[in-house]
Amino acid sequence: MKNRLFMLFAMFTLATMVVFGADISGKWMSEAPANGKGGPQTFNLKQDGALLTGTVEGGRGGPVEIKNGKVDGDKIYFEVTREMQGNSITIKYTGHVTATDMTLSFDAGRGPRDMKLTKQ
Repeated sequence: MKNRLFMLFAMFTLATMVVFGADISGKWMSEAPANGKGGPQTFNLKQDGALLTGTVEGGRGGPVEIKNGKVDGDKIYFEVTREMQGNSITIKYTGHVTATDMTLSFDAGRGPRDMKLTKQ
């Protein structure tokens, strides 16, 4: 009986963690690019349920607002629009997040790239 009760509690706890996921709000820093161009980027994220907002700082230009952001379990999606040489470019990010690490994939017009971030 105790084993069944323990297993039921463990399954409920796991299901709750999967459904609600961890809150990814906070400051996330990327690693510096391997090619030596540019520095790390800072992602200031705010999660409200499935909605993701915030800003991205560093890279090219000043801080920009995150748009169309959402969190689905351990997966995240958002867009950032930057002005580059008189053109407006929207960069779409997709990624996977844990409590302390995040991996993002994005394409800024030069082919897909990956980025690793750490929660500060």
